Amino acid sequence: MNHEPSGPFEAIDVARLRSGYGVKWGSLPARTIGAWVADMDFGVPPAVRESVIRVTEREDFGYPFWPGEDPVAEAFEERMAGRHGWRPRPGRTRVFTDLIQILQVMIEHATEPGDGIALHVPAYPPFLASIARSGRRIVPLPMRWSETGWGFSAEGLTGRLRDHGCRMIVLVNPHNPTGRVFTPEELTPVAEAAEELDLVVLADEIHADLVFAPHRHVPFASLGAPAAARTITATSATKAFNIAGLRCAVAHIGADRVQNALAKAPLDYFGTPSILSRAATVAAWREAGAWLEDLMRTLDANRLMVARWAAALPWDLRHHTPQATYLSWLDFAGTPIGDRAPAARLERRAGVKLSEGAEFSQDTEVDTASFARLNFATSPANLEEILTRIAAAHRRNGPI
Repeated sequence: MNHEPSGPFEAIDVARLRSGYGVKWGSLPARTIGAWVADMDFGVPPAVRESVIRVTEREDFGYPFWPGEDPVAEAFEERMAGRHGWRPRPGRTRVFTDLIQILQVMIEHATEPGDGIALHVPAYPPFLASIARSGRRIVPLPMRWSETGWGFSAEGLTGRLRDHGCRMIVLVNPHNPTGRVFTPEELTPVAEAAEELDLVVLADEIHADLVFAPHRHVPFASLGAPAAARTITATSATKAFNIAGLRCAVAHIGADRVQNALAKAPLDYFGTPSILSRAATVAAWREAGAWLEDLMRTLDANRLMVARWAAALPWDLRHHTPQATYLSWLDFAGTPIGDRAPAARLERRAGVKLSEGAEFSQDTEVDTASFARLNFATSPANLEEILTRIAAAHRRNGPI
């Protein structure tokens, strides 16, 4: 697996990553490799960098104003129609700082304390924490392992949601951390259950631009008028274009009752993403298509490298190649690393920091303690070093 650096994604500058303020590398000891939080080790698209430089040279850091619709909302609507075949309803797109803020705002305006909120588990840990801290109840919809891939059972879904007093479904598609891209056949029962029980669906589609062929992202709101009328579609350019720290996201509010509730909120309740973050987002969505295509080729090769590595190990590391995202969900239960806290053990033993699996099922009865999430959005050479260290970890002296 030797690689000659050639191109913007074939090599990374570790000194730059360690010397900056990013948590992925900056929070770690000098000999530990960061492969946990969902940032990429690459830079940003040239179009994004140039847009940020233009704003900076203009010293344009005042209060944002546009003499028409927010350009972020326009770029979002264009992208959804052109790339994903769904035309958002005009006038329903709001700009926020990030998806966590969107979730928190929508929880407060679509549910009441004590209500159930359903989502597929394992789930993005801040989502679980936000639901629990808001005084709502997490209703887990367990993701199921099979020999052919990750999935979930829709059998009895309506009854489960009703019995647990659910008022909202949080649908993460593509799914983090398993990397599944849900099909229309899987999404339709969710839409039918939401329709029967009159639930709001918050569709987190932030990884939609990171889908590998032949899979295709299906916006939940595109399933038909009834689904669109109850869906809040949340997304951002931050994951696909590596600009998480700029803090800009959008929510398209299809549910009338939520739209009406938001309209009554104080004007300053939601905050105001900056000119800089808006300019970077618009540049990413409108001008960075070629960069994204090159990125996807590298990520595709990297995910296949992980698959080959996992298959060649002398022990049973359960792993399905993700259909989207740059994240691999690894089950260490059948390995010498063990079935509890594998990420902590690997950080001590291998000098590689992954995300701890137990965090992805916190406050639920689902057990993901034997898992760890690996971020493979790095150079092929660095990924090879990460995988080599993990494979060798059980052979080193001292307690795991």
